[in-house]
Amino acid sequence: MSKNSDPDGIRLPIKLDTTSNGEFAPRALSPREKNICKLALQQATERARRTNVTRRQFMVSLCGAASTLATLNFAQAAAKKPVFFALGEDAAMDPQAAEDALGKREFIFDVQGHYLRPGGHMAKKAGCAGANEVLQRDYMACIGTDAFIKDVFLDSDTDMMVLSFVPSARDSEPLTIEEADATRKIVDEMEGTHRLLIHGRVNPNQQGDVADMERLAGFGVSAWKTYTQWGPDGKGFYMDDDIGLAFIEKARELDVRNICIHKGIPFGQSSYKHSTCRDIGVVAKRFPDVNFLIYHSGWVPGQAEGPYDPDRAEGADQLITSLKANGLGKKSNVYAELGSTWRFLSTRDTESAAHLIGKLLLHLGEDNILWGTDSVWYGSPQDQILAFRAFQIPAEMREEYGYPEITDAIRAKIFGLNAMRPYDISAQEMRRRAAGDKIARTRLAYEPHADPHFLTYGPKTRREFLQLLTLQGGKVS
Repeated sequence: MSKNSDPDGIRLPIKLDTTSNGEFAPRALSPREKNICKLALQQATERARRTNVTRRQFMVSLCGAASTLATLNFAQAAAKKPVFFALGEDAAMDPQAAEDALGKREFIFDVQGHYLRPGGHMAKKAGCAGANEVLQRDYMACIGTDAFIKDVFLDSDTDMMVLSFVPSARDSEPLTIEEADATRKIVDEMEGTHRLLIHGRVNPNQQGDVADMERLAGFGVSAWKTYTQWGPDGKGFYMDDDIGLAFIEKARELDVRNICIHKGIPFGQSSYKHSTCRDIGVVAKRFPDVNFLIYHSGWVPGQAEGPYDPDRAEGADQLITSLKANGLGKKSNVYAELGSTWRFLSTRDTESAAHLIGKLLLHLGEDNILWGTDSVWYGSPQDQILAFRAFQIPAEMREEYGYPEITDAIRAKIFGLNAMRPYDISAQEMRRRAAGDKIARTRLAYEPHADPHFLTYGPKTRREFLQLLTLQGGKVS
């Protein structure tokens, strides 16, 4: 397989850019962040020369990823701030040291993935010409199944993924349940290892959605996905409103008791209050037999995360406060998910990343944090995986705020083992079934000739963001 994705090796393997998941306006890189990208490329060029490989060969190696993370550390240290990526001094130059720091060792279950099938509703609006064509628009309306499998299962260490949904009117769904099911079946036909699960999208404040849950259940959905700040009239709802309670009761009746709730990443001021987590503890206490998976952990783009503040009525802090107010502690039926939150904070605000992970570990517990990446908006999720493998809360922050050290055992729980509980899956059985399936064999044959592209697909400018909203039938306020 030829190395034709980036022959000059100018794309960084840890992607630092403006891409969003289409739910918030892209945020421009600061001068500091632009300098980090420039320095990371310079250092990769020099290290490739010193190790007698091409820059492209260096970038696709684990040394290339370690080199980029080391540049992030360097920028922190130069500003006399703590560093957050625990890497040996040789990891950026020595393949074995890089393998020791970043190599695969965990079962990775990504509970928030996205895919838009070519030929589907949104793809037709976007004017896709071919099943695997990626247009210059830089969003993923035109990615075929082969490209999706490559990004997720070949160019990353992901073992399983849940296909999720975005909010939409019933007649303008970017991905229908039928399209999601067809994609899942393509992967399942690779010898039935069930590497893909699917959600059923429900907005109970939209006429017909609760009634349609029975039909969706017939597709074998593993959870429901809802957006409390979305509504056909621009107004959201709370989960403890009458319509929210009716939704939960219907989920119980159908015995699909995982409800994934988008919280944080507000869609505008008109629905801002419904993006907060004040209702989560209330319904979690009332329905102990239902699992509530809080997507994005309540994170608000543009706001820094600090130590837990009970007076802050938004972000992850309000999620924690809501649970505390309802007597819910660690190992409850509430899970905090990291999609987009980790991707943004891990490279652009590492101190906030440390506070977010630290306070979730401290208050929700190491068993109630779930791995999600919001890919393939961000291309392959491998860079997010590698960054989390190396991430560590600095000792001075652990001492000051009482955060725990992120051990390999904690990492393994967050990466996949925690999600096995609400989804009622045995990691051991899944490993056994997947060990020799077609994806595993294809991955083994692909690795010596790997050709990751290091591209992202989501909108990178406000103009692209608004264009994507139009394609989805949405609006911004």
